[in-house]
Parts: sequence; C-alpha cells; structure tokens
Amino acid sequence: MDFNISEKGQDYLKRVKTFMEEEIFPIEEQYHKELMAQENRWVVLPIIRELKEKAKAEGLWNMFFPDEKNGCGLLNSDYALIAEETGRSFIAPEIFNCNAPDTGNMEVLIHYGSEEQKAEWLPRLQSGEVRSAFCMTEPAVASSDATNMEATAIVEGDEVVLNGRKWWSTGVGHPDCKVAIFMGLTDPEAHKHRRHSMVLVPLDTPGVKIERMLPVFGAYDEPYGHGVVSFKNVRLPTSAFIAGPGRGFEIAQGRLGPGRVHHCMRAIGAAERTLELLINRATSREAFGRPIAKLGGNPD
Repeated sequence: MDFNISEKGQDYLKRVKTFMEEEIFPIEEQYHKELMAQENRWVVLPIIRELKEKAKAEGLWNMFFPDEKNGCGLLNSDYALIAEETGRSFIAPEIFNCNAPDTGNMEVLIHYGSEEQKAEWLPRLQSGEVRSAFCMTEPAVASSDATNMEATAIVEGDEVVLNGRKWWSTGVGHPDCKVAIFMGLTDPEAHKHRRHSMVLVPLDTPGVKIERMLPVFGAYDEPYGHGVVSFKNVRLPTSAFIAGPGRGFEIAQGRLGPGRVHHCMRAIGAAERTLELLINRATSREAFGRPIAKLGGNPD
C-alpha cells in the first residue's frame, strides 16, 4: 500500500499528534485512575466531553469519512496513518469521534441506509450525541463465517421480528449507546449470500436485553464494553431493514472494507506505544547495577 501521505493528510496528522501530546496524553493516567475509582464505571467522565468539544472545534472530527460532506475529505491512506496515531491511546478514538463500531455503522447508514434512517440517526452519531453497537457475532456458531448465523429477522406482514442471542457486541455498554445494527437470517432457502439481513434496532425496543458484559483477561473495557445481547420477539416496522431484506451479507462485506484498515492501524499504534513504554522501562530501571535492558540475553 502506498503510504505517501497527501499534503492535506500531513496537516491533519500533524494537528492530531499535537492535540494528543497537549490534550490527551497528559490526562490519561488521571482519567483511568478516576474511572477505576467509580462505583459505576459505565459512565462518561466530564474530561472526555470537554476534549470532544475541543477536538470538534479544531476540525479533528469524523476524519474517517473520505468525503467533505460527512468528514474531512481525507484519502483512506491519509486516515490510515491518523488511525495509527489515535491507536496510541484508548480514549483518543472517541475524542475524535472516530471509534469503532460507530465508524462502521455510520458508513453503513451513508452507503446503505434509507433517507428516513439517515435523518433519524446519522446526525446524532456524527455529532457524537449518541453511540451505537454492532450485533453480529453469536455464541453458538462460528460467526466469522456469516452464513452460519442462527439469529432470525423474519418478515411478518408489515413488521420484521428479531429473535436470537448475540455476544461480543462492542460498545453496547456505553451509556450513550442508543441503537444497534442486528444481523439475522431472513430466508433460509435463498442463495447463501442472500439469506441474511441487517436491521436498525433502537436499544429501547421491547424485547432487547443486554444480559451481561464480557471480560477480556479480567478487563471490561469500560465505558464501551462487549456485551451479550438477547433479542426476543423484537418487533419493528419493515422500514428498519437496512437496504431491504437479504442484503445483510453484502452490507457486511462493504462495512469490512475500510474497517479492516481502521482497526489494523489503531492496533499498530497501540503496539508501537506499548513497545516504547517497555523500552523506556528497560533502559531506566536498574537491577544488579545495570539497566534491565543490558541484563542476561536482553541486549541480543
């Protein structure tokens, strides 16, 4: 991939780095201490809202959109390097309104959503007023192959009825999470790539239940989290289908395109910062009269 960043991309990357150095990194340690001290950690602390307003005022907002109508008009290769930089902090992606799964969900609405769906949810997601979740993975099947899904989205008259259980639904624990995209089986007799649908589900719809949040190595990733969500006879108008019945697999593939770049580059940024911290500790910490980096086989 050509990572020769454009002139516009260089400007945004420079400004993102400056914002992180001046605004985000200095408050990270205190932020995490304060969050961990909360009896309820599924909250948005005031400093996050303050920094979001600062980032928005500086135009460092929705940078993942490759068009100027919805974002900053950056090339995907430009944004890849910005995603790498924001990945160096757990809180930076939300502060720039560039965190998953909201990025992918907003792109789904733009490319596949109806005018009604866009009008209801897109401005609220783009402004950072609300957050969203993506409910695809299921506990009983290998969900990396979407054709295995067992949860259903069945048409009954002028309604679509959802039933099933999802897990690892990222972001569903966030207090501002108000809507989810649900993927389910609609027509088991259709071609395997036309059987599934995606449905836009407000989380306050009767029958939707967040059962519990899931830990990863003992951590719950508050206030975002990854939850088990059950859907029991959830009834919505057929207008809740995204792009219509049977388009779920197509939408999933379209969503994954830019998402792969976003996720991978953020992960690289996190790995780079982790390595830097380890090197700093190894060169500054001494044991037996020498820096740890120079003990045993470490220099090799």
